[in-house]
Amino acid sequence: MSLIQHLINGQLVSDSVRTADVYNPSTGQVIHQVPLASRETIQSAIDSAKAAFPAWRNTPPAKRAQVMFRFKQLLEQNEARISQLISEEHGKTLEDAAGELKRGIENVEYACSAPEILKGEYSRNVGPNIDAWSDFQPLGVVAGITPFNFPAMVPLWMYPLAIVCGNCFILKPSERDPSSTLLIAQLLQEAGLPKGVLSVVHGDKGAVDALIEAPEVKALSFVGSTPIAEYIYSEATRRGKRVQALGGAKNHAVLMPDADLDNAVSALMGAAYGSCGERCMAISVAVCVGDQVADALIAKLVPQVKALKIGAGTSCGLDMGPLVTGQARDKVSGYIEEGVAAGAELVVDGRGLSIAGHEQGFFLGGSLFDRVTPEMRIYKEEIFGPVLCVVRVDSLEAAMQLINDHEYGNGTCIFTRDGEAARLFCDEIEVGMVGVNVPLPVPVAYHSFGGWKRSLFGDLHAYGPDGVRFYTRRKAITQRWPQRASHEASQFAFPSL
Repeated sequence: MSLIQHLINGQLVSDSVRTADVYNPSTGQVIHQVPLASRETIQSAIDSAKAAFPAWRNTPPAKRAQVMFRFKQLLEQNEARISQLISEEHGKTLEDAAGELKRGIENVEYACSAPEILKGEYSRNVGPNIDAWSDFQPLGVVAGITPFNFPAMVPLWMYPLAIVCGNCFILKPSERDPSSTLLIAQLLQEAGLPKGVLSVVHGDKGAVDALIEAPEVKALSFVGSTPIAEYIYSEATRRGKRVQALGGAKNHAVLMPDADLDNAVSALMGAAYGSCGERCMAISVAVCVGDQVADALIAKLVPQVKALKIGAGTSCGLDMGPLVTGQARDKVSGYIEEGVAAGAELVVDGRGLSIAGHEQGFFLGGSLFDRVTPEMRIYKEEIFGPVLCVVRVDSLEAAMQLINDHEYGNGTCIFTRDGEAARLFCDEIEVGMVGVNVPLPVPVAYHSFGGWKRSLFGDLHAYGPDGVRFYTRRKAITQRWPQRASHEASQFAFPSL
């Protein structure tokens, strides 16, 4: 059993006073151990970042971008290796892992445009012989805390953009599946990133608190559950840090009577059960407008949910692998039991699944509930597993009210052929990311990702243009060079043209 290490100042190091087990979810066996960083280890990463910052901030953006171009090439060359590590430690299928990596690479491509996105603005002669301009300047040492469900993609939302903006970055990935994250960081070093600009430190709440409390860390990015997002936001902003903390979700899909039902079912199957539902953009509630739509949807979903191909994530041709841990599997099973007790109709029960040759794996089949109501826990809370709930309403207005009343506002979608209904939905729904006949409306890298309400704490979304704004601060400069032959008297009124 190997010990995964931290990456600090270009070197692999470990502090093995405390460790955590890393499982292969398909077998249920411990395959690695990961050190949980001490405060001293966190501080050493901060010190190396602080030392690297002056030279890196003065490195021309074009040269920073050249590092990212080489990094992108290395990621593509190592796709199979990275996908294998993700699947071994997370459990998602190899195809899903490869898709995650590709979406992460899109953000590296966006970071390659550093010379363009960091261009300031210039105005000549804003007053007599006065020129003005503004530019984007880096914050210094910044940090990111990322979740288990996307060990490649979510870190790539953060540090490529932060780094090309001139910052130095400390990443604390999930301790559940750290190997792919560490490998990707090593590839960035291989691409020519100077030592200290990126460090990877593994840890638990102690490491998070150390980053929050360190005065040298100027900004924190986080993706995870809402309680932790709220904790990080409140504690870090109280200390004057800039924070973007993305929390939980309960994403609804609205099915109108005129929807292309076959296409909607195909979309819902992938959006609800892909990656075992362990996605913050997973569709976990299907809101059917009318009983006729609901009955038809259930009839089409049942055989497909029962036919899901489930097995070890590293096998090919599967729809789902296991959940990430035994605790996660048991938690989802508990929600299913809770739904039955609350009176929801369990149409397909995924509990009790056993995979031949992988009997100790953390497997759960797809589950489908009908006649779920808003007061039920399975409706209100984020299950984060392969469970789809069907809710029945009488109108689009009732469906929208249901969504707008929910505490989360991360993602949603509508299936319809009616342009008027789609436009109304897009305009009036109180959700940050909206799809029309698109079940997982994850923005491309040159837009920005983020929800509303209790799905996001902070003013700026992740990656894209908002990411540039988050990892930089604007400086405005006004400059005057008086003519030699002129001399003006002092002016005591507020200056104007």
